[in-house]
Amino acid sequence: MTGCLNLVEFPSDASGMKNLQTLVLTDCSNLKELPEDIGSMRSLKELYVNRTGIEKLPESIYRLEKLEKLSLNRCIHIKQLPRCVGKLASLKELHLDGSGLQELPDSVGSLESLEKLSLISCESLTAIPDTVGNLNLLKELFIKGKAITELPNSIGSLSYLKCLNVGGIQMRKLPDSIRGLVSSVELEIEGTSITCLPSQIGDLRLLERLEILNCTSLESLPDSTGGLLALTFIKISNASITELPESFGKLENLIELRLNKCRKLHKLPSSMGNLKSLHHLYMEETAVTELPESFGMLTCLMVLNMRKDPNKQEQPNSSFVTLPASFTNLLSLQELDARAWRICGEIADDFEKLATIEILDLGSNDFYKLPSSLRGLSLLRDLKLPKCEKLQSLPPLPSSLEKLDLANCISLATLSDLSNVKGLQELNLTNCEKLVDLPGLESLTSLRELYMSNCSTCASAAKKRLSKVYLKNLRNLSMPGSRIPDWFTQDMVTFSSHKTRDLTGVIIAVVVSINHHNPDELRYQLPVVPDVEAQIFNGEEAIMTTALNLIGVPRTNLDNVHLCRYPLVSMLKDGFKIKVTRRNPPYVPGIELKKAGIFLVYENDDDYGGDEDSLDENQQSVSEKLAKFFSSLEENDGIDHQSNCSHEIEEELQLPSKKQKRRPIKSCCSWCGRLSVKS
Repeated sequence: MTGCLNLVEFPSDASGMKNLQTLVLTDCSNLKELPEDIGSMRSLKELYVNRTGIEKLPESIYRLEKLEKLSLNRCIHIKQLPRCVGKLASLKELHLDGSGLQELPDSVGSLESLEKLSLISCESLTAIPDTVGNLNLLKELFIKGKAITELPNSIGSLSYLKCLNVGGIQMRKLPDSIRGLVSSVELEIEGTSITCLPSQIGDLRLLERLEILNCTSLESLPDSTGGLLALTFIKISNASITELPESFGKLENLIELRLNKCRKLHKLPSSMGNLKSLHHLYMEETAVTELPESFGMLTCLMVLNMRKDPNKQEQPNSSFVTLPASFTNLLSLQELDARAWRICGEIADDFEKLATIEILDLGSNDFYKLPSSLRGLSLLRDLKLPKCEKLQSLPPLPSSLEKLDLANCISLATLSDLSNVKGLQELNLTNCEKLVDLPGLESLTSLRELYMSNCSTCASAAKKRLSKVYLKNLRNLSMPGSRIPDWFTQDMVTFSSHKTRDLTGVIIAVVVSINHHNPDELRYQLPVVPDVEAQIFNGEEAIMTTALNLIGVPRTNLDNVHLCRYPLVSMLKDGFKIKVTRRNPPYVPGIELKKAGIFLVYENDDDYGGDEDSLDENQQSVSEKLAKFFSSLEENDGIDHQSNCSHEIEEELQLPSKKQKRRPIKSCCSWCGRLSVKS
């Protein structure tokens, strides 16, 4: 009976339901009470009354001797449970999450079969009765509420408890009796005001998972933490700890350690290298500026994420960072993120010893040179070097590379020949103003995305090499320019199907500029130019809206042209319109959409592979015409003297017939970016 909004009362006589085993009344929000003789449902095993309007449980509920599961989640009008609830001898699970409960009756301790008790988000609940310690079979206990100040000492009697999850801003300590939870394998503490953990926590010898989340007052961990030898996972986020105890090195079974947003953590213990089983280490936005020399002993480490916030102001006394000599001994490392670590100078040539690395992010650092041995990283797929403002040149790259991000490398003047990186799919050169050439660009036949906004010299060299084969494969392209192809339909197009030719793609071209006289910090932190959207309309109703994938925010007021090719748009139906517009209101100020055009690509529009020099323009393939367009862009095309050329034009597109039946339109199109579909 889930979601029966018209159900306001249950039949008062429930005696005819003696064989009913499961009763679900969830989301019957107008139901105010259960039948008084609910106890006559002697076979009932599961009762769900989540998100109903009931205010109390009937006194006869104690007669449900077979009831195993009772769920009252989000019953905000229930303030208390009847004392007789303790007589539910078969009850194994009691769920009261988000209820209006103000107190638990002492009789709850008589639920001798109870295995799970959940009291998450019970914001009016102020205390947990001592009798909870009598729940000898309890395996899972969840207690979270902003009014709960402490846990009862009796909690230490729960010797069978496997999982303890507690939280509440007024909770300032955990009881020392926690040492009695000898069977516990999971402990989660969230949003409390505790400043330290009890030293007795070290007695939880079977504990495998420890999570401490958003306990901003937590300043330290006890030395006894090193006694938790069964630990495989630790997550401490948004705490005020300044260092980890030296005993941490004893956790030889630890596989994953997360220390994200522990912004006062400035030091890792020298014993860190003893974590022989550590595979994943995440320490984003900490104050750590130096790794211990023993770090290289983490020979099983596969993922290391220690990025800092590149937009955060550096302290005046902050020093540059060098990695320890042992760092290249991390022979299992597959992913390294050291963004904004202020790594300076040269990176050691033995970097090639990290032969297993696949993803490398060294963005927002201060080195001016990468080692020539970089080419030896034969498994490297993704190299991210954005905002390395002192980097002057790039050595030969490994042939395995698929993604290369050099955005905002404002000192970068030369790249090595790219012809060996034939598998490269994404290349971002936004704001690389000093870069003069892209040697080997014509060999990058796998390239799908090329971003050159505010790269006038580089783009001038590149556009001469943009052949039709190259442009047919590209999905996203950007470069300085203030024009779009004149054979595109401006701003809006109306789709009209044809019986014999299928739609195979949509190409959108826009000219965008940024008014830097209108300052906005968020704009410079985004990886994309926001607020330019494509919409699909059915009549006057927008059924889909998506932000165009305009990667790279140029540091100039000059115009840049962006081309976005979508390989399949199969949700279009006759009469549907595609429109390009600027979001209103915008996410950030200063984004100006100067021009927009749309072209629908049908079968045979872009299939010809031969030489097209002798063909008339109306006979040429789409990619051939695009190649001619980009080669015609002049050096000063980034300056648009017209304030705004956007105006709406609708065009009915009909194509020549072809003896082939149109395939039915079924699936949604492959738009990039933010997506919302209205049914």
